[in-house]
Amino acid sequence: MMFRRSFLTALLCAGLMGGGVVRAQSVPEGDGSGGLRLLMVEQAGCIYCQRWDAEISVAYPLTDEGKAAPLQRIQLRDPIPEGVTLISKPVFTPTFILLRNGVEAGRIEGYPGDNFFWPLLAELLRQAQDMASGN
Repeated sequence: MMFRRSFLTALLCAGLMGGGVVRAQSVPEGDGSGGLRLLMVEQAGCIYCQRWDAEISVAYPLTDEGKAAPLQRIQLRDPIPEGVTLISKPVFTPTFILLRNGVEAGRIEGYPGDNFFWPLLAELLRQAQDMASGN
């Protein structure tokens, strides 16, 4: 799905040039104040973490997803941040855990590439939005 990669390139260029970009997917709007954040669990030497950094990290805060669920990074062996409740301790890196008001709402284990990451994250955000609205 080259569309997403091309879209991110266009997004970055538009952001640098001051232009606007229309998003292809509908995600919850906001600046993370809705209690959503994305916890990235990583570790030094993780090639998939490095790949995520190369393909996603620069654009992430500029996307609707990044605005809806700002990124927080922790190391695999670090203690879980205070106020965070997880279903289980992360084992793999990277692991992306969507938190809603500090409680795990879903996770993505591993990074199979940007073509899979964005749809998986969009689905987690949609599910969190449905839970918040009682659907």
